[in-house]
This record gives sequence, structure tokens and C-alpha cells, in this order.
Amino acid sequence: MSIIDEINSLDTSNPGGWPKKIKIGAAILLVLVLIGLGYYFFIEEKRVKLEKSQKEEIKLKNTYTAKYKKAAQLEAYRAQLEEMEIILQAMLRQLPSKNEMSDLIVDVSQTALASGIENELFEPGAETLKDFYAEKPISLRMKGDYHDFGAFVSGVASLPRVVILTMHDISLKPTGDSLLGGQLILEGTAKTYRYLDDEEMNQAAGGKK
Repeated sequence: MSIIDEINSLDTSNPGGWPKKIKIGAAILLVLVLIGLGYYFFIEEKRVKLEKSQKEEIKLKNTYTAKYKKAAQLEAYRAQLEEMEIILQAMLRQLPSKNEMSDLIVDVSQTALASGIENELFEPGAETLKDFYAEKPISLRMKGDYHDFGAFVSGVASLPRVVILTMHDISLKPTGDSLLGGQLILEGTAKTYRYLDDEEMNQAAGGKK
């Protein structure tokens, strides 16, 4: 009788009466099933958790390495920051001071007149304090030709103090029918800037608290 015939003839209600080799085979099969189920329900879950923990470990190591490199360069960063602050302060000191601002505005107006520009309106407004500088708006209405305005820009750049003029809502229109060689009207707002002294810096910083 073949093994298949023996298995087919087994009495499933009486396992104790099975042949010895069938009992051994059934026991081995049962052990393998139990091992498979144990692996599926316990070991596989732990393996997934282990892989997740390993990936998290690699991520934390990379984060630690990056932060360690930054920490190692902290002194160099601080030195660079101090150097940049010194350079910034030196650049700011090239701007006009509070006491020089009124004279500077007069110089800008006189430069426009000397360039052949007619100042129909040149009205400084109220200052606004920023983080480390103050800005002062000037309402403008100037009349001149292209050469006059070019000479004005060149003249402002030649002033002894650094003068920064930024234009806002500026329009430049011809006064007559001719677009070439005629007079132009420049109208809008220009802003100029000065540095803050120590007292004003403290005042600006205190206003933000």
C-alpha cells in the first residue's frame, strides 16, 4: 500500500490508531504549522518594528551629525557675524547723521537747481524710524529736460555724504506736444535715508517689545 493510500485510509476520529510513521509526519507537520503561525503573528511584527527602529536610528544619526557639524562651526559663525556687524555699521556711518539730514536735503535741492531743474515742489515729510535707519519722504515736482535730470543724478552722486534716493510712484511726462528735446515733468515721492544714533536705536528696539 502506498503512503497516499495509507493517508486516505486513516481514521481521523482515532489518531492514536495511525501508523507510527504517519504519527511522526503529522507531528512534524503540526510543528511546522505552529512555527509558521508563530513567525507570522510574533516574529514578523517584531521584524517590522526593528526595521522601523533601524531607519529611525539612521535618521537620528544623520540629524546628530548635521547638528554636530554646525555646533563645531559655531565660533566661526559668530566671528563672521561680528565681522558683518562691523561692516554694516561702517556702511551705515557713511549715511548722513540726524544733524546732517537737513543740510543734505538742502544740498539735494540746490543740486537740482544747479542742474537746470526747476523745483516746482520739493517738500520733505515726516521721518519714519526703522530697525537701524530712518527714512524721510520728499514730495517732488521737477521740470527739466533729459540732460538736466542726468546732471542732477550725477550731482547727487558727487555729494560728500552717501545719498540714497529711492523713487516711489514716480511719473515722468513731457510738458508739451513734442516728446524729443522738450521739457519733462517728474512728479512723485523720493525717500532718503540716514543712520540712527545709539539713543534712537534703543528707542526703535524698545518700541518693538
